[in-house]
Amino acid sequence: MTQRFRAQLVNDPFGDPALYVDLVFERRALLFDAGALEPLPTRKLLRVSHVFVSHAHMDHFIGFDRLLRACLHQHKRIHLYGPAPFIGQLQHRLSAYTWNLLPEWATDLVLVATELGGDGRGRTASFHSHAAFSREAEDVVDLSRGVLLEDDTFHVSAAVLDHKIPCLAFALEEKAHINVRTGALEEMGLPVGPWLVGLKHALARGAPDDFPVRIWWREGDVVSERHLPLGALRDRVASTTPGQKIAYVVDVAYHAANARAIVDLVRGADLLFIEAPFLEADARTAAARGHLTASQAGRLAREAAVKQVIPIHFSPRYVGREEQLRREAQEAFLSLRATS
Repeated sequence: MTQRFRAQLVNDPFGDPALYVDLVFERRALLFDAGALEPLPTRKLLRVSHVFVSHAHMDHFIGFDRLLRACLHQHKRIHLYGPAPFIGQLQHRLSAYTWNLLPEWATDLVLVATELGGDGRGRTASFHSHAAFSREAEDVVDLSRGVLLEDDTFHVSAAVLDHKIPCLAFALEEKAHINVRTGALEEMGLPVGPWLVGLKHALARGAPDDFPVRIWWREGDVVSERHLPLGALRDRVASTTPGQKIAYVVDVAYHAANARAIVDLVRGADLLFIEAPFLEADARTAAARGHLTASQAGRLAREAAVKQVIPIHFSPRYVGREEQLRREAQEAFLSLRATS
C-alpha cells in the first residue's frame, strides 16, 4: 500500500525541530515547526502550503525566513498556524524588513496566519506581498474542535499544551486511505497517472455517482483525455482502508493535564514524533525547563497505543549519548506494552 504521507525530519535529533511531510502524488507539502531549514532544497520549500508552528521559540521558528526567501516572488498562498499571539509575532517578523519594491512584482505571495487560543477561539489575518505584508482581513474563527485544517482527504488537529507558555501539538490524519487496483485499470483500458489524485479526492469527499472524473494522459507533447462517471469507477478500481496518522509533540511539561491532552490527540498514530530531551535521571531539570524525559515520552506513546515512536529534540548535553535517549524511550514504550 502506497502511503499518502511521507515524513522526514529536516535536522538530526540535536538540531532544530522541523518535520517535512510530503503529500505523495501532490505538488505540496506540510511543515511542522520551522527550525533551521537549510537542509531542505528550494524545490522542497516551494512545495510547502501549510506550516504548523508549535510556538515561537527561536529553534522552532527561525527557519521561517528561509521559507519566505524561497517563496517571496512566487504567486502562491501559504497558511501558517500557531498559538496566540502568533499573528502578532508573524507581523513583527515581517515588519523587520523593508518591502517597498514588492508591489512592482507581478506575483503576489499571500501569508494567511491563524492563531489558536487556549479557549478554543481563533483569529486569522492575511499578509500580501503586494501590500508590503501589512496586516489585513482579520477575522474570528471557531477552533473549539481543535481542527486547524480540513482537507478533502485529511485533517490536522491541535492541542494547546503547557510549556510555561502555550505550545501546540499536532496530529495529521488521513480520513481514509483509498487504494487503486491497477489490474482493474488495465482491464478498463485506463492509464495510471496523476488523474488518480482527482479520483481519490472525489471519493474522499463523497461525490455523487454522476460526478464526471477527468481521465487524462500525455503521449509526448499531446495530452488526451476522457471522462467517466464516478459510479463507474468507485467499486471497480478503488478500495478503502483506515487512513494514516502522524503526530508531532515537542516542548511540553510532564503533568496530568498535558498527558491527557497528548494521549487524546495522538491516540493510535502510526508515527509519533515526540521530544525526548532529557534522561529520566535528569527529570528535575526537565521539569524545571518544561520538557519531557525520554522515559516519559515512551510512556505517553504507550498510553496512546501508537504504532511507532520516534524520539526527537535531544538536549545538547547528551551529544555522543544519543542511543541512551533512544533506548530509554523505547524501553518505556515496549516494556509497558508487554505488561498490558
